[in-house]
Amino acid sequence: MEYEKRLIPILREGIHIVKMFLYKKLRQGLSEKYADRDREFVSRLTGAMINELFGTPNGEEPFATFNRENEAVIGDELRKLAAAYPELRIPLTDALRVQFICDGREGIENARILNRAKDLDLLLMDRDFPLPDQFMSLARSLGEMNDITRQIHMGSA
Repeated sequence: MEYEKRLIPILREGIHIVKMFLYKKLRQGLSEKYADRDREFVSRLTGAMINELFGTPNGEEPFATFNRENEAVIGDELRKLAAAYPELRIPLTDALRVQFICDGREGIENARILNRAKDLDLLLMDRDFPLPDQFMSLARSLGEMNDITRQIHMGSA
């Protein structure tokens, strides 16, 4: 039980790294696609997509208004995600599954997140569930390759 209490925050940090990796990749692609829009739009769209995938919509203003006004665009981009970014399916699958387990251990029910990812063809059903050390290794390597872990440590320093 004590091991589990220490493990959950570590796994959540790994999930956060994967989310940052996804944000960085999606923002880059969406910046090109929506070159006629400002940076704020692209950043908010990217954040809204990731929040939607992980079941953590931002209810604060101005994000809530952005989400309402751009619900169709957010949904459309999410439906195109698997085809546009097939390389993101592995880290996304692992992060969503680990989040599901962490949430379950903390009494939060979120099966709809996995179902939504499956409906969007983002969840790799034949992929083995990642063990904690495998997931953290994936998260660390994504973070290091994309200069994310350094940003996290600098932000907490």
